[in-house]
Amino acid sequence: MKARYCSLLLLAANSAFAHHGVASLGAAGLEGPGAPVETSSSATLPQGKWLGLVKLDYAKFKTYDPLTAETDYNAYWLAGVGYGVKPWLSVYAFQPWNVKVDEAGGLDSRGPTDLSLAAVIGFKYDERIQLVPAGESLDDLADWHFTANFGMSLPSGDANHRLADGTIAPGKSLGFGKASFNYGVTATRQFSDDGTAVFEVNQIRFQRYRYDDGNSMKFATETRVNAALAHRLITLPASRFRLDGNVELNYLNLGKDEDSTVGGRDPNTGGDILYGVLGMRLYKDSMSVGLAVKKPLWTRLDATPGSVLQGSEGKEKYRFVVTVSAMF
Repeated sequence: MKARYCSLLLLAANSAFAHHGVASLGAAGLEGPGAPVETSSSATLPQGKWLGLVKLDYAKFKTYDPLTAETDYNAYWLAGVGYGVKPWLSVYAFQPWNVKVDEAGGLDSRGPTDLSLAAVIGFKYDERIQLVPAGESLDDLADWHFTANFGMSLPSGDANHRLADGTIAPGKSLGFGKASFNYGVTATRQFSDDGTAVFEVNQIRFQRYRYDDGNSMKFATETRVNAALAHRLITLPASRFRLDGNVELNYLNLGKDEDSTVGGRDPNTGGDILYGVLGMRLYKDSMSVGLAVKKPLWTRLDATPGSVLQGSEGKEKYRFVVTVSAMF
């Protein structure tokens, strides 16, 4: 019997080292596998369907020096649209809007950043690896599902954005100046009627860019390894309502930025962070709302003696994530 499988695409933007962003992809419905908030699941959009999304990733940072205007918070907004070209192929476009605010006396930055494009190819394993077919039954949805995704940013943002004092700070710029590239794979398995396990590996790479002030920067490669469990808590078919709980571990490895102002690789960049994520996702009709709190559980950040890397990834008090999506 075919499932009444109302797919909802759930998109998120994971921000890295306080200035990078990459979209992660996933889907879930009133029946079938669950999807986490931050980790990408292995579902594609139904052929001919569109999805709209708005997402906020709010990062509140620890502060250390009461005499210095340190980073207070960053707010990463994202508007996105997706389209199901084939049952196994979905394409997406994302427009981020970043807000980076210092404590009183500091230098703020806000505005639209680089437009991003992505494509996702879906596979499943049922005696053999095959492209995702149309109209899977609930039994079919319980098979192992996989995706391979590829994306890039376009240099549409203002990489030479000047702060209030007239300077260019790459970490607060509104673009990378050149295209960045990301790619990754996911694996998803519904292991019970209510439980779903999700795994993801992805990477983003940047190019060197020379700013109008003569300095150049090549942001370091970012590698993410994520795992998640989604558990269906409540389903009300007559009301087309579903509530899931999510637990996630997000690992982030950051290389060292290559910065001309320090003559090479910046010793105060790079490291490893393991985040814990607790969240929930509500589904109602063709809409979905995801909420999650994300905190560093373990960090090993590279730094010279005496440096606290305030405002960097791994130095948050918390991150609060909200996504709202709708199929049409």
